[in-house]
Formats: sequence, structure tokens, C-alpha cells
Amino acid sequence: MSAQLSWSHHILLLDKFSDEELRLWYMLKSAEQGWSYRVLMHQIDMQVHTKFGTLPNNFESYLSKPQSELVRQLFKDEYIFDFIAQDEKRKEKDFEKEIIQNITDFLLALGKGFSYIGKQYHLEIGGQDFYIDLLIYHFRLKCFVAIELKIDDFKPEYVGKLNFYLSAVDDLLKQDNDQASIGLLLCRTKNNTFVEYALRDVSKPMGVASYKMTKQIPENLRDNLPTEQELKEILGKINHNELN
Repeated sequence: MSAQLSWSHHILLLDKFSDEELRLWYMLKSAEQGWSYRVLMHQIDMQVHTKFGTLPNNFESYLSKPQSELVRQLFKDEYIFDFIAQDEKRKEKDFEKEIIQNITDFLLALGKGFSYIGKQYHLEIGGQDFYIDLLIYHFRLKCFVAIELKIDDFKPEYVGKLNFYLSAVDDLLKQDNDQASIGLLLCRTKNNTFVEYALRDVSKPMGVASYKMTKQIPENLRDNLPTEQELKEILGKINHNELN
């Protein structure tokens, strides 16, 4: 396994860790996930080892033992989206748009083996239209993963909606050789006690994670950025001048 890593990887690991067990953890993850030197350095700085395996979930209740353990170790309790700038005024559709514009970085943040299928993935159920925020597939797990994106704190009602989507995906999209579909709810923050109660009696496997956006808009620019209304007015004036 260590032969898959460059000499620079090993030097970095030796420099950062005196704890052999922790060094081995990052070595194995680097090889497994294909982390570059730069990504490995970032993961160490973010102390990503504290995020794996701690995701609040109900996987053991609905997945076989080997599958549930694999899924639990794959998903993180908290994700770092350092490719998205923090913005308290951002709307949910804007957050989704930024993720799609940076879909490669988003998939890398999730981990190795994920493939993007679509955003606002359309499902017709009982003559009505429903849309999953993000639908992806994991080739090692051999299952669909439905992701719901929330810009606010976790609310128990979010679980019911995701459970509904997973039932539909299993019924309409899942093939005979696919494993049970999994749900991932991404919220700005979460209370693990609330999550535990909310997941207790749902019928589909899912987990709830939080996220952070570490990319900063410079303070001197943030205060000078135009509002949405101001942008519309500016564009309106430009269009008017071009017509004249």
C-alpha cells in the first residue's frame, strides 16, 4: 500500500506525525482515495481523521454488516467545501448552483468512487413531479446516493422527505445488482440528539452531515459587492445603452 504513495507523501507523513497509528491511517486513506500531496496536506490540516466513522446514521439497521461498516467509514461527519465562499445571504438554489459549478471538487470532497448523475433529478410519482437535489452513484458500494442540500440547521422533517426520495429511487431506478440506495443530508449545522431521534424509525439507510465553507470573500470586497437588485439595475442600464 505504501508503494502507491510518492516519496513526498512519506516525508510529509513522517514530518507531521509521531503517532504511528495516525500516520498509518493517513497513509492508507491517501492510497485508497488517491490523495495528491496537496490534498493530503489539506486533509491533515483539517484533521480529517476525526470526521470519518462518526456520521450520525441508521446504516446498521438497514444494511448488511459488511456494507454498513463500509458505508459508515466512507462518509464523514463534516465536510469541508473550501471551493465555496462563505455567504450568510446565500439561498439554497445558489448553494446548489455553486456545487454544480465545482462538481469535481465536490466529488473529491465526498471521496473516491462517486460519479455524478444529475442535479434536481426528476422523479414522477403518482402524477406529480419531485426533484432530488443531487443524485450520484458509488461504484464500490454499487448503490445510488441521494443528497439533499440545506443552507440552515438540521430539522427532523428533512429526514422524511429524503426517506420518500430513497423509496422512489429504489423503486424506479435501482437495478437487480444494485445495493439499497443511501441518503445523505447535508446541513449547515446539526444536533446529533435530534438526528438520532429523527433517524430512529425511518425505513431507509441515511446519514446526516454538516459542512463548512472555508473560502473567504475578502472583507474589503464583501462590503462593496453589489446586491442582487443593484446588479439587475446595472445590467438594465448596460442593455439600454447598447440598444441606443
